[in-house]
Amino acid sequence: MTMSETSNQLDTLLREQRTFAPSEEFTKQANFNDPGVYERALQNPEGYWAEQAENITWFKPYDKVLEWNPPHAQWFVGGKLNAAYNAVDRHRQGPRKNKAAIIWEGEPGDDKVYTYEMLGREVDKAAHMLKSLGVKKGDRVTVYLPMIPELPITLLACAKIGAIHSVVFGGFSAKSLQDRILDGDSDILITADGGFRRGGIVPLKANADEAVEGTNVRKVVVVQRIGEKANATMVEGRDVYWHEEMAKAPSTPCPSEEMDAEDILFLLYTSGTTGKPKGIVHTTGGYLVGVNTSMRSVFDLKDEDIFFCTADIGWVTGHTYIVYGPLTAGATVVMYEGAPDFPERDRFWAIVEKYSATVLYTAPTSIRTFMKWGPKYAERHNLDSLRLLGTVGEPINPEAWMWYHEHIGKGRCPIVDTWWQTETGCAMIAPLPGITTTKPGSATRPVPGIEAEIVDEEGNAVEPGHGGYLVIRKPWPSMLRTVWGDDDRFQRTYFGQFDGIYLPGDGAHKDEDSYFWILGRIDDVINVSGHRIGTMEVESAIVDHKSVAEAAVIGRSHEVKGQAITAFVTVKEGVETSPELVQEIKQHVVEKIGAMARPEEVIFTAELPKTRSAKIMRRLLRDIAEGRVLGDTTTLADPSVVESLKNQYANTES
Repeated sequence: MTMSETSNQLDTLLREQRTFAPSEEFTKQANFNDPGVYERALQNPEGYWAEQAENITWFKPYDKVLEWNPPHAQWFVGGKLNAAYNAVDRHRQGPRKNKAAIIWEGEPGDDKVYTYEMLGREVDKAAHMLKSLGVKKGDRVTVYLPMIPELPITLLACAKIGAIHSVVFGGFSAKSLQDRILDGDSDILITADGGFRRGGIVPLKANADEAVEGTNVRKVVVVQRIGEKANATMVEGRDVYWHEEMAKAPSTPCPSEEMDAEDILFLLYTSGTTGKPKGIVHTTGGYLVGVNTSMRSVFDLKDEDIFFCTADIGWVTGHTYIVYGPLTAGATVVMYEGAPDFPERDRFWAIVEKYSATVLYTAPTSIRTFMKWGPKYAERHNLDSLRLLGTVGEPINPEAWMWYHEHIGKGRCPIVDTWWQTETGCAMIAPLPGITTTKPGSATRPVPGIEAEIVDEEGNAVEPGHGGYLVIRKPWPSMLRTVWGDDDRFQRTYFGQFDGIYLPGDGAHKDEDSYFWILGRIDDVINVSGHRIGTMEVESAIVDHKSVAEAAVIGRSHEVKGQAITAFVTVKEGVETSPELVQEIKQHVVEKIGAMARPEEVIFTAELPKTRSAKIMRRLLRDIAEGRVLGDTTTLADPSVVESLKNQYANTES
């Protein structure tokens, strides 16, 4: 669907739009409750961010808030600090010492609570362990772990000694892990013998063994999560057990490395429009200021809150809203290992009730799944502890927003619908719950300090009631600094279309109140359940199959996932198509990338629609998959291909 078509549908929706103003009671207690903050931040953004930076502990004060040489930014120039010190150690020195920092629940039902003091001791030991393995400031440490406490402990230990962590989601395949190890030139891998998922075992160690072949990895540290049932093989001289190495580590405090504000904190890979994932670079000072501010403003975090973010730390949401955001703010964060439907479909609600969670942050995909299951699972549990709800990962449709509002928030909890990306570091467009009147389906307006706009193809701001490209006009502290090893790609991808202006790759609509409605990707990236997957990455995996000659991948609308992957595939001459080959191709993608990239459909076709210059017209494939009236076909080399495809797709569906 084009942006103009989507905007027309939105116009119809907006005429019937309900709004929800914050209650007087909520506004009174909110951290941010003065509407004037928007204008103050707009008039003096550097002053605003300097004010927010006072919530971070600096070893040495910065000399200058911002140095901007488009497209490169340096924030808090000359300042010295440490992320682990800010997230853990400073809280150990005050009244939060014995406060719960992380409440962890495993999928099988085991649980553990780490106070800030306990967490600090574990981080110190892990930092000593990394040093004993030869890890130094600036080294890259690849992390491939399930959602267990050793994951945030590893991240914080890396930050403490100045090593750069690169987390790879545990759902990724061995090949995807290998690609990220090679790109980051990492020689240390931290993994586990396995992980739990819906009662089954994820073979992390087996994947890791395959991934490290042909890399420079010299040490693999293995956490025993599963035990004997994992059947993990240890390679002598290379592999060591986490618990054994931790037992050898000194129990004395490990000094926090003094990091420059612009020293790299972590790499995190995200899909792009080419086959190779991009290693997004985030630095220390600006990222911490951004995420800490977000916790206090968007999530209205209080000292007594129990913050439950359902994301995986393998994605940026987990980095920001399980590790660095909540912990720098001195919060208690709930971390859950498994699936929302194990052992039953009420697991999230059971966790909310068990720990009296006050803030819940989850994905629209999950909410749509809960809608499909019905409210009875939530009704089994007392959710009265909740006071604020959030959504992340993709635009939320109004129906899902209202279901969340009524059945989980019981009509009394504000909802913060947040738009942001791996590249932005933290929420960029979102309500401030003590100030903003919300509209179901709209992320509302940019948060203070963020100058976002919607522009046309020439870069001119659109009038209310119109759609276009979402852009960020000015730098912000938690922005990515570059793409690891490829600054040209950074400049082309994010600043290549509009000079000095950041282009996220999303389309958006501005309503009559200047609220933003995110419309989804404008590039060849598919958003499946909040996971960004590059079409080229999936196409490359499909074409790697011995029977495939050519493939084109598109995202089509899906009522639960937001988007699902449809692959149009041309096989090599002499190859017979069959249901078995469909399954083979789907499994091949899983092995190459991971289960989240598995195509929902594989459609075999003799030819793909191409322009006369041989460019595949994915727009027409989207039209076919969505059942829409086809767009312009005048540039096609062979228009009959489209009619043939339409018939094949119709036959496949029937």
